[in-house]
Amino acid sequence: MIVGVVKGHVVSSAKVENLEGEKLLVVEILSAIPGGFERTDQHMVCIDAVQAGEGALVVVVQGSSARIAPGMGDVPVDALVVGIIDSVHAFGQESALEVVS
Repeated sequence: MIVGVVKGHVVSSAKVENLEGEKLLVVEILSAIPGGFERTDQHMVCIDAVQAGEGALVVVVQGSSARIAPGMGDVPVDALVVGIIDSVHAFGQESALEVVS
């Protein structure tokens, strides 16, 4: 699983039929550090399964985990947002849900 922050969305007027109606998000992959998260400048496009909004910290799954998620059986998906993060406990402390540069 990957922790990321939603940076925006993708609009695609031409796509395979199985992607019709699926919301596509641009997600920046984050690295956990004591006290929060650090930007990696690595981005990916994910299908949104949880109605995440811009700026939300999210959990992303890839590969077979994305394909076996409910409703994704016939969708050509390699990255899927499956959760919105409310809190994180890491490094022996409650981490701030802040992204540092």
